[in-house]
Amino acid sequence: MKKILKKELLIYGIGIFFLLIILAIAIYFASKEENENLDIKELTATVVSVSDSIITIEDAQNIRYQISDANMDVDSGDNIIVKYTGILDKRKDIQDITIINYDVSNPISSNIVPSEYEDNGIFSNYYILAYRKLQELSLDDKIGQILLVRYPDNNQLDALQKYKFAGFVFFEKDFKNKTTSEVQKMIDTLQQASSIPLLTAVDEEGGQVVRISSNPKLASKKFASPKELYDLGGLNAIKEDTKEKSTLLNKLGINVNLAPVVDVATNPSSYMYNRTIGQNTQITSEYAKTVIEASKGTSVSYTLKHFPGYSDNSDTHTQSSTDTRTLEEIKTNDLPPFISGINAKAEAILISHNIVNSIDASNPASLSANVHDLLRDELGFTGIIITDDLAMGATSSIDNAIVKAIQAGNDLIITTDYENDINIIKEALNSGQINEKQIDKMVFRTLAWKYYKGLFINNQK
Repeated sequence: MKKILKKELLIYGIGIFFLLIILAIAIYFASKEENENLDIKELTATVVSVSDSIITIEDAQNIRYQISDANMDVDSGDNIIVKYTGILDKRKDIQDITIINYDVSNPISSNIVPSEYEDNGIFSNYYILAYRKLQELSLDDKIGQILLVRYPDNNQLDALQKYKFAGFVFFEKDFKNKTTSEVQKMIDTLQQASSIPLLTAVDEEGGQVVRISSNPKLASKKFASPKELYDLGGLNAIKEDTKEKSTLLNKLGINVNLAPVVDVATNPSSYMYNRTIGQNTQITSEYAKTVIEASKGTSVSYTLKHFPGYSDNSDTHTQSSTDTRTLEEIKTNDLPPFISGINAKAEAILISHNIVNSIDASNPASLSANVHDLLRDELGFTGIIITDDLAMGATSSIDNAIVKAIQAGNDLIITTDYENDINIIKEALNSGQINEKQIDKMVFRTLAWKYYKGLFINNQK
């Protein structure tokens, strides 16, 4: 009996011993984790944006963190040294850390950005970062950054590395027979080769203009036209279509959609009718608002087109077209959808090649300073203004069209013959027709857009 009791006590003692060891280990690791959380750590970072008590910072490894702290007096572009307790976790939306103190290592004067650039615009939180980046670029770099180039058939990487384009516009042929992984690889290879993140753009309007969904390897079916969607399910169908379209484009690496067409066209015989929603001004305005709002947060920017409204004009792909309506008619019938889109925070607007007599009888809208002044000054648009493709019939025969596009006030110029256009730009700079400050302002706004879109975070070199 004594032996059994002795054995039981021995087993009991061994159990207690191991239990104490486990408890000690648990206390050790708990204490270690607590000490790690209490240890004061230091992080050097750049402030990317400040809004609604949320401060977004980026560290040296280009990892972005969001901190909720209303007491940090910092601005976008500041370099800061933060002392904190807790653990940074890039998987979390908002970091669970406590700021002990911080130091702005290079306070940035509020007047670093030239006053003529300041407009309290849609991308204004990124103006300091954009202006600092602008200072790093050579003149050749800046010329490349005003061009949105039709994707070349050959030597794409060589051309990109030589000219440093703002981005590419892709057409149906560029996706033909490609699989999803092949398109992703194509886009990723371009982004990796570019020292400045690229805009990657398509016209995926739906209906007769489908660059990507025309390929059954990329989409199960072609996207329907705006009119078909509206007739089937109203604005809710438009909203869902925008989200679905954005998901596909983002998956492939496309970050700009040159859509929607918000021209008001109610005559089925009009050239632009089948690309529009086919409804009156009021419904078209709701359409513009719906698409822009639905696109937010998708990583794909949408582009209102074709300012100041295409109406019943003929096809500018093949020839010149003249709009003879009064300015009052245009303001009443055509501008409201653009205003609605701008109020919904549209980031880009594409200008048509129509000659609008009541605004400027001498130039296509895309090359008219009067049209751009209407958009900037009267409508208050602070985003990106893009020309329609200068290779189209309405502008291809105009001498120095690209110089006129710069003088008019565009930010990005869609071009096919980029080498010739670059030479023309350089000649115009040398002759004084245009100056580097005009180029700078264009590049500045495009860089601010790229920061706004998060491209410098996603594709940082």
